[in-house]
Amino acid sequence: MTYKETLDWMFTQLPMYQEKGKTAFSGKLDTIKALSLHLNSPEKKFKSIHVAGTNGKGSSSHMLASILQEAGYKVGLYTSPHLKDFRERIKINGKPTSKEFVVSFIKDNKAFFKTNKLSFFEMTVGMAFLYFAKEKVDIAIIEVGLGGRLDSTNVIMPEVSLITNIGYDHTDILGDTLPKIASEKAGIIKEGVPVVISEYQKETEETFISTAKDRKSKIVFASKSKDKEYKTDLLGDYQTKNIKGVIAAIKELKDFNVNDNHIERGLLNVVANTGLLGRWQKLQDYPAVICDTAHNKEGLSLVLNQIKQQQYNTLHIVLGVVSDKNLDEILPLFPKNAIYYFCCPKISRGLNEKVLMEKATAFKLKGNRYESVNKALKVAKESTRKTDLIYIGGSTFVVAEIV
Repeated sequence: MTYKETLDWMFTQLPMYQEKGKTAFSGKLDTIKALSLHLNSPEKKFKSIHVAGTNGKGSSSHMLASILQEAGYKVGLYTSPHLKDFRERIKINGKPTSKEFVVSFIKDNKAFFKTNKLSFFEMTVGMAFLYFAKEKVDIAIIEVGLGGRLDSTNVIMPEVSLITNIGYDHTDILGDTLPKIASEKAGIIKEGVPVVISEYQKETEETFISTAKDRKSKIVFASKSKDKEYKTDLLGDYQTKNIKGVIAAIKELKDFNVNDNHIERGLLNVVANTGLLGRWQKLQDYPAVICDTAHNKEGLSLVLNQIKQQQYNTLHIVLGVVSDKNLDEILPLFPKNAIYYFCCPKISRGLNEKVLMEKATAFKLKGNRYESVNKALKVAKESTRKTDLIYIGGSTFVVAEIV
């Protein structure tokens, strides 16, 4: 198969949470453990940092990778979802895995995948682990896909675990209270492995403390630290919380030589070192066009607060979401004095733009609907002056179509 044929098979023949939602979530680790044994346990052949959380885990993972790259290490980075190319999920020192490796991995293991009915995510996790093992990385940053306890990545024994924060997302799977969700995220805490919590939250404190105690793991609440303040090239004031967690995690690493200069350079060169896209990313000036992949209540609250701090005359918002999004929870966050361009991302889970507009109208958000993200953005650009601001978001898949 060609690279495109391989991806088509992966995307259409096997379950994928981003496309199908809850029905693609297996809720157990049996198959990923079986795949690990089939591949000769590649996750045991490299050191790692495990990163979970509702928001900020992607940015934090890229920050960690960038810092360790600046310190001279060969760093694997596994994240999800991708924006433009599947290979964004699996990188070493910022360079995606080759198309040839993707094709050969699927070809060599396709019979096993079919027989054992592996999910899309389980396949990609196995692919990443095998790639990092074969390439002999010094360390890999492994981002949790969903939750933690039952996530396919949770077969590693990391050097340190990092949990960024807890918010209401995927409540149909992870639970409908912060302590319940925290319990799922705390599932990545391993026996004797230190865990860092980036953002202290009173509602989840006891869950993390008790889990760490049960597993004899040191716990650090990074937001309480008095360390020096660092700057990063990732825009958005909310990155301050992520930075604290990242620094604390770096400090818990043993047998890695990372100094303050590495940290400073790493944080200032995240995009260049790792190729991160879609986090408060400025696409153009005059008018300013900004996109962000935030898609849940907590993440959108931070991004919309950042928008309030910008200078502009009129705010234009290109908005699209997935069908299982709780609109009653997120739509009240959006400003009523903006002009909206409602659209639907090109995936099966995308919420129809007409439905989105009708729901948004009930919250006094005014605008028109468009048949595609690109059409909505085109009209928005045609309707703005140089002093206006265009924000594009609501879903990772909306951003993916324009970056």
